[in-house]
Amino acid sequence: MTDFLQAIVNGFSQGSIYALLALGYVMIYKATRVISFAQPALMIVGGLFSYHFTSELGLPFWVGMALGIVCGAVVGMIVERLALRPMLGKPVFTLAIITIGVDIVLRIISNRYIGVQSRIIDYPNGSDRVSVGGVSISQQRIGLIAVTTVAVIALALFFRYSRTGLAMRATALDQETALAQGIRVGAVFALAWAIAGGLAAIAGTFVAAGNAGIEQTSWIIALKALPAIIIGGLDSVQGAVIGGLAVGIVEALTATFQPDVAPWLGANFSLVAPYALMFVVLLVRPYGLFGTKEVERV
Repeated sequence: MTDFLQAIVNGFSQGSIYALLALGYVMIYKATRVISFAQPALMIVGGLFSYHFTSELGLPFWVGMALGIVCGAVVGMIVERLALRPMLGKPVFTLAIITIGVDIVLRIISNRYIGVQSRIIDYPNGSDRVSVGGVSISQQRIGLIAVTTVAVIALALFFRYSRTGLAMRATALDQETALAQGIRVGAVFALAWAIAGGLAAIAGTFVAAGNAGIEQTSWIIALKALPAIIIGGLDSVQGAVIGGLAVGIVEALTATFQPDVAPWLGANFSLVAPYALMFVVLLVRPYGLFGTKEVERV
């Protein structure tokens, strides 16, 4: 039972990173109907900004992370303005391919900064652990869960009560109608990318604050947010959170028990377990757990 609970705790904390990244995917998709494949690069770039402010300039962790979030949001807005805005009206597939190009360019630039050594951010008392009933969790993981919770609540309140959030919801439902009502759709697109960049920066900061830090291959972590948004639903904020946590928990449980229960699946089956979960969910719910079912008249 202790191993099971420990796996749940580990999966919940790792799933928080996936949830942050999945929220970024959903924000962009809801606003533009484009799946952005630039989130891995935005995660790396945001994490490196936080690393520079904390480890290179010596600022406190929370100040460095706040500045990293701002820089990540600015990078997201720049990407939208320079790479995506000129292509408005083009097929969605074309825009998705452009985001792949953006991801490659940003990762090449980031890799030159990273070099051969990983970039690690010192989290305050990050190695200290809190134990309850034989289940332990590090201070760094507690901070990650707390920040993710605050970010999710802030987004929910933003969409529910702010005029800008209402404008984003209206744009997500119908861009032409939103334009007719005087909503600046271009500004909504830029804001969606800014929020996605800020969320990716939070995820990147806590990846850098982990034991391994940020390496040239750390972008692979963000790919696991893709099955999270498919599981939860491409246009669902709550689905992104639940999908991210589900992916993290399934991955942790598989890594803990699969080598003993089903060794014939291989030593690294936990890496593909999120995609297996996605396949099972799609068989039952093709639009995801909370995705909007689209009905077209023919």
